[in-house]
Amino acid sequence: MALRMNRRERYSVFFACILILAVIVYQFGIAPFTEKKKLFERQLASKKTALVQINRLKSEYESLLNKNNNLKKINSQREKAFTLFAFLEKLAVKAGLDGNIDYMKPSSSLDKASKIELSLVEMKLKSIKLSQLAAYLYLVETSQNIVFVKRLAISRDGRDEGYISAVLHVETIRS
Repeated sequence: MALRMNRRERYSVFFACILILAVIVYQFGIAPFTEKKKLFERQLASKKTALVQINRLKSEYESLLNKNNNLKKINSQREKAFTLFAFLEKLAVKAGLDGNIDYMKPSSSLDKASKIELSLVEMKLKSIKLSQLAAYLYLVETSQNIVFVKRLAISRDGRDEGYISAVLHVETIRS
């Protein structure tokens, strides 16, 4: 038994079937594909960002390795009997501050991150002029022995006007 439909009803049913078929194709064929494409694009952007960061970290790591190798090279060129204490004392004599040394306290520590042993000296200079301190710091910082001032505390010397006292924490890599 066939349904009798007029032409207009047949077109309506045909278009309704086409519309339902199009919705099904879109829902189960096209939509998952576009969602996967969007997901892959987001993942690709994330991976590109991660790659840029990895390359940046790689160059930073290589730079640190070069610095480390340079430090090892300079450290190996340093005289074998080098001690920070004697070096600072020699520079104090050179700067004319040997009579102004109140105390020098040597110590050592291990840097936990790099596993490098450091030699430290706490040194107090009393009754000196700022220009003398600047000259001494210049000698310390420009030496070829990988010596640097970690901390510096300056205070006015109460007795004489224009004179200061300074406490330096100087550090180097132990040979």
